[in-house]
Amino acid sequence: MYSPWRLAAGLTLWALGTLWWMPASAAQLVRIGAAHFPPYTVRPEQGADTGLLPQLVDALNASQTDYQFVLVPTSIPRRFRDFEQGRVDMAIFENPDWGWQEIAHTSVDMGLEDAEVFVALRKPERDQGYFADLAGKRLAVFSGYHYAFANFNPDPKYVATHFNATLTYSHDSNLLMVARGRADIALVTRSYLSDFMVRNADMAGQLMVSQRIDQVYHHYALLRPKAPISGVAFAELLKRLRDSGEMLKIFEPYRIDVMAVP
Repeated sequence: MYSPWRLAAGLTLWALGTLWWMPASAAQLVRIGAAHFPPYTVRPEQGADTGLLPQLVDALNASQTDYQFVLVPTSIPRRFRDFEQGRVDMAIFENPDWGWQEIAHTSVDMGLEDAEVFVALRKPERDQGYFADLAGKRLAVFSGYHYAFANFNPDPKYVATHFNATLTYSHDSNLLMVARGRADIALVTRSYLSDFMVRNADMAGQLMVSQRIDQVYHHYALLRPKAPISGVAFAELLKRLRDSGEMLKIFEPYRIDVMAVP
């Protein structure tokens, strides 16, 4: 038999149940573009969850409940288009010199610095002067990357045409080419080289690392204009991780400098 009291009680229980699950569902979803950029992101298109970006996302999600950060696989050449089309809300570990000037965005200083260095085979007659002039030297570089020596032009055809360069999709391959005499100089991030040396300790004595730096990576996060999180809010979340020591825990093992942000 129909009962107004029973209906009211049912609605009350439904409301209580709704309140129980609302906090989890109310979190704003923030999609971060994940392009293969080791050691920051490693083969995200294959579902891999290794790299520094997944660690950072885990730390961001564990530190608060207002936002749920997720990774969306993209690629180095496609990431600009995905950002502009709204497929991702945020690009991360980016640099102002890498072609973002004309794209609408808000930038957030992440307080992280890495560097691109030159690596050659160690020989008795070689010193740091070997890196001063790249002319006539066979280079091994990562396809699609923005290099200062190439005027930050990431077009593989441009790099191959204007420099004696072999382009690959593997830092390991480039360093092994140098070790085997198939290339004279490889360019690699300091963070990746640090990890490579740990994994290949027997090769450390064979390689000479430049004091010359091709470029300093001062990392920024770039947010699209309609992103569900503001630049101010994201900067505050990063500050929490810096203050707690979590940023240092993630990035210091890879020789990535964690810096104070004004």
